[in-house]
Amino acid sequence: MKSVAIKGVKEFEIKEIEEPKAQEGRVLIEVEKAGICGSDIHYWDMGNPVGLVMGHEFCGKVLNNGGRSDLKVGDRVTALPISPCGHCLACNTGNPQYCKETWTYATGLSLENPGALTSKISVRSDMVMKVPDNTKDEEMAMVEPTAVGLHAIHLANIKVGEKVLVVGGGIIGLVSAMFAKKEGASYVAISETNKARGQKAVDLGVADAFLDATDEHFQDKVMEITKMGFDVVVDCCGTSPAVTSAIMATRPGGRVILVGVSMTPITIPTVAAVMSEIILQGAIAYTKEEFQTCIDLIANKQIDVMKFVSKIISLDEVQDAYVELTSGTSDSIKILVDPKKN
Repeated sequence: MKSVAIKGVKEFEIKEIEEPKAQEGRVLIEVEKAGICGSDIHYWDMGNPVGLVMGHEFCGKVLNNGGRSDLKVGDRVTALPISPCGHCLACNTGNPQYCKETWTYATGLSLENPGALTSKISVRSDMVMKVPDNTKDEEMAMVEPTAVGLHAIHLANIKVGEKVLVVGGGIIGLVSAMFAKKEGASYVAISETNKARGQKAVDLGVADAFLDATDEHFQDKVMEITKMGFDVVVDCCGTSPAVTSAIMATRPGGRVILVGVSMTPITIPTVAAVMSEIILQGAIAYTKEEFQTCIDLIANKQIDVMKFVSKIISLDEVQDAYVELTSGTSDSIKILVDPKKN
């Protein structure tokens, strides 16, 4: 079957891979829609691992239930792409997102389990969730990144009236800003180097203001707005400049939530965090409960994720989509892939 796989640094290839077979404990799914994630871009940037078929955000239809008696052929589903062990401290406390094995065999993030940039995938049956009939495939392909933002904001523990800065205007940043407002933040700003994306966050109504991260007077503007700094800063980039700006923009005693991931070590001014007793909190993925919550919020029309979808493309257009998303000038937020589209 046709797939999109990593060939080298910033290069995909269209290649044929073997169709997954029905087996006990794994649900066979026909992919309807898949999302391009910011973390996928890291792998594309590095060109490793060669042969990886990405796509860990998806919605599809059940072809074989793998022994799940509550699922039947044709049911619409999405899934947590993770592969937790199920018996460690993290798993036993309801936090499979930081189980040491969670990403080892993750769907779309490991060579062993190809992701949804193809037509059929095989997913651990205990990670699969049925989706409501009143939802669109496109909406359910957005559950995974939406849950990442929800988890970050849960960890931020925002109090009503607090001021929040989100660093990075990609999908995770915009979803985080959206949930910050729902938690009662009185003011939410987005900082971005890409002016088109930053302004789009304001236009979509998830942020009150866009702060240009390249502005040499950025810190002065932060202090004009907040007097002492933001109560909470959510970093969705993970680079040295981004995390540094996050720390410097936080008030004494404030919280920085680290959502962005860097594949290499970064340098940050820890002295600023120490002298102001700033709390640095890591945030990875989501719990199962948060994933289900996002399904429910979308189904009940409590949140609108479709406003973040910029376009839907075919497998043949994936390479161009990655180039666009890394251009630094495009205002595209989320690009979805339809494997059936010509």
